[in-house]
Amino acid sequence: MDKAPPRWLPFLVLGIGLLAISFGAILARIAQGYGLPSLTIATLRLGLAALLITPLALWQSGSALRMLNPRQGLLTGGAGLFLALHFATWISSLEYTSVASSTALVTTNLLWIGIASFLLFGDRPSRLMVIGIVLSLSGSLLIFWSDSRTSAPGTNPLLGNFLAIAGSWCFSAYLLIGRRLRASLALPAYVWLAYGSAAILLLLACQASDTAITGYADAAYLVALGMALGPQLLGHTSYNWSLKHVSPTFIAVVTLGEPVGSAALAWLFFGESFAPLQAIGFVLLLVGIYLAARGEGK
Repeated sequence: MDKAPPRWLPFLVLGIGLLAISFGAILARIAQGYGLPSLTIATLRLGLAALLITPLALWQSGSALRMLNPRQGLLTGGAGLFLALHFATWISSLEYTSVASSTALVTTNLLWIGIASFLLFGDRPSRLMVIGIVLSLSGSLLIFWSDSRTSAPGTNPLLGNFLAIAGSWCFSAYLLIGRRLRASLALPAYVWLAYGSAAILLLLACQASDTAITGYADAAYLVALGMALGPQLLGHTSYNWSLKHVSPTFIAVVTLGEPVGSAALAWLFFGESFAPLQAIGFVLLLVGIYLAARGEGK
């Protein structure tokens, strides 16, 4: 049996992952500025991440991959499908709405995970975690409401916000499936299978929709590589590692810190200014994450 890590380690890993993943929306916007379609960005992000982790997965988990049973294969395929849909919808949402609204809505997965975990698995969150969830959701709603009142001309916030919510639903399903798979699969094997299967599905979607993968500027591919190394391998893999040590509900609460980091970076890189209601929302998010961490620790 694997030795359990120190109690503080999953929280540190999640913090590092959150910092890395906050750059995801910024890099996606930069890639779109170079002319990459959203579907291409999603394909390159996951495809490059899968290729980069292949040597480690085969070296550390080669025997486990060869002994993969049909149930594990089916669940991995489902995880890959929902991960592909998550990135396809969420990255597309950045074409129509602001970084703040997109990241705030896509991280509402804790609501759907909390409901599904209670209905499907009988998980009962602590009182502190419930308070943290309520505060975090309230902060997300304030950010969304503030941004919807000040949307720029020519944007389509309604479509963008719907795509971000759809991305949240898909990521919730991905985390819940991963909870089951991580109980029997080592992290390199699970990550390689999930990222690889998602990339293959996205590549097929590109071919079906005549979306080009090649022919763009070298800088665009460097940005895609940065997305694979940072937000994907460091960020999402931190979440996947933590699935074995903390609950999916708590991981979903941590992801609510993404709008804070992404909105700050969007102000720095794109000049997307903060409104007073957004600032209040960010405070609620951070307080909610802190309370949820206390609840998880108990």
